[in-house]
Amino acid sequence: MIRFRFGLTPLAEVEPWGAGRELHWFGLTDGWYGIDAGGHELLRYSARTVRELRGERDGRGAPHPYVEYYVVRLWEDVLALVSGAMEPVPPDLVGIAAEVAQEWPHLDTVETPEADAALTWHGAGYLYTGYLRIAPAVRLWRTVVGDDDTVTVAWRHEPDPEGVIEFTGPRTGRVTVPTSAFVAAVAELDRALLAAMDQRIAELAEFGAASDVRLDVEQLRRDHHERARRLPRALAHAPRTDWDAVRTGLRALLGRTP
Repeated sequence: MIRFRFGLTPLAEVEPWGAGRELHWFGLTDGWYGIDAGGHELLRYSARTVRELRGERDGRGAPHPYVEYYVVRLWEDVLALVSGAMEPVPPDLVGIAAEVAQEWPHLDTVETPEADAALTWHGAGYLYTGYLRIAPAVRLWRTVVGDDDTVTVAWRHEPDPEGVIEFTGPRTGRVTVPTSAFVAAVAELDRALLAAMDQRIAELAEFGAASDVRLDVEQLRRDHHERARRLPRALAHAPRTDWDAVRTGLRALLGRTP
């Protein structure tokens, strides 16, 4: 029903960072990723876009049909959703929770603690993709009605003004899955990425890197150990949203009753 997929760039092809040509944990996650949701593939480029990107590269390797970036960014931002957006939304606020890429008219004029509470709550539901070139807005929220505990993932693609980037999935969509399935998908992403990086660090420890590349294996191991602790912390985090403050802030921001 939902799955986070990724692949890492072959280790020999990972470009070291900066003037010091350093291989660090973040940079070693260079690769591609996408999201399978209810039969749709989010963050997968159309065939036309892949051809356009191939032309932009001027022969420097074929582009992948999925978004290419550091996989750790997807991992970090999904964990942020687990930490900040798993509090069930009250029934009267589900309609607002479902507004994706909403233009709220009074954002520049309303500055109150309640407005901040509303913006903080609504913003916590977005999967951050601002580092990508023309990426869809992806938002999720959780609802609990009786024994029915679900997470809804919604998205919206805005057209690329330059006409280069387009995705294969529908322009807008919404998929609802059991919360347990969403958490299991996050746990599998966490397990798979950490396992891949553990293998990558082991290879570097055994074979080293090029003589002009800065490599600190012990620092890589420390970073790896720290990141292995993040999912349990995210799952243990329990936001305590002041829903009355959110409602008040939404009335001020939207000019209407939620």
